[in-house]
Amino acid sequence: MKTTVLSLFFFIFCSHFSLTAQTFYSVNYKSDAKVKVFVANYKSDADLVVYKCSYKSDATGNDGLWFFTNYKSDAKFPIYFCDYKSDADLVIFFADYKSDAGWKNQSKKHLLY
Repeated sequence: MKTTVLSLFFFIFCSHFSLTAQTFYSVNYKSDAKVKVFVANYKSDADLVVYKCSYKSDATGNDGLWFFTNYKSDAKFPIYFCDYKSDADLVIFFADYKSDAGWKNQSKKHLLY
């Protein structure tokens, strides 16, 4: 019984973190950002291919489905868009299709947890 309860708790706990929405807010200053990003012109240059979702509920997991909020306080990740690739923590490419979203460089995945 004790093992079953612990297993259930662990499953719910892990599910919560894997299903939380990836909410973002674009800040004006680097110092206000959790992550600094650069937008690449080509998909092949990106660490992460991002699809901008229209609804917060669509932006689940850590697979490049992003929802931009209107208020910084509603966002999990305040981000700063850099002018230069060398200043960025993460290089992204905005995709036109949801199915294109995903990580190209898995070593950067920890930045969005």
